[in-house]
Amino acid sequence: MYKLHYAPDNASLIIRFVLDGAGIPYRTVLVDRTCRQQDSPSYRALNPTGLIPTLETSHGPISETGAILLWLADTHGLGPAPASPERPGFLKWLFFLSNSAHADLRQIFYPRQYCPAEALVAHQEIMSARMLQHFALLEVAAETLPVLFAPARPLGVYAVVLTRWAALYPVEAPRWFNLADFPALAALAGAQEARVETPVIARTEGLGPHPFTAPEHPNPPEGSVL
Repeated sequence: MYKLHYAPDNASLIIRFVLDGAGIPYRTVLVDRTCRQQDSPSYRALNPTGLIPTLETSHGPISETGAILLWLADTHGLGPAPASPERPGFLKWLFFLSNSAHADLRQIFYPRQYCPAEALVAHQEIMSARMLQHFALLEVAAETLPVLFAPARPLGVYAVVLTRWAALYPVEAPRWFNLADFPALAALAGAQEARVETPVIARTEGLGPHPFTAPEHPNPPEGSVL
């Protein structure tokens, strides 16, 4: 059985939704961010970057959200097979979500890791404008590629979780994202919310009753978001 090392409302949330959506058995292992457990020698032995998530498999641990999703997609048939004509599009959007959209959103979450204090306001403006361009591309992709961007599937889950975070974080920053401006992504968020696994995961991680269509700051029963 897989072991998912997670923290509430972290990138592990994406993996959890995909695993639960596919009915793949796994168990969770909390990474307690309040004591920086992600920096402990035992966790770093699994994931040298100290980032979350890590998925332990019978072949060893896998880190990096995009890599985990690709491995799960290929292992469990959650995406187009290598010879499928839809495979190039799947790979393109998976890597875009991981390497461009998620990476840029992280710069908004942790701006002090990327720029000096005197540049924080300008950095926020530049990166939020860049993210809106990313969401515009994802809006078109979700509308034109509904089979790839489906609820519970890697691309669909990744996209809607990013919309959740864009609406919430960082807490002290001005709000710049409105899901209603992206109808296809809003429909995808509603469809993901309507799935049977979503309220279970939402209760487990304290995400509130409408984690995508009306996101609220989490109140997890264990662990910490930051």
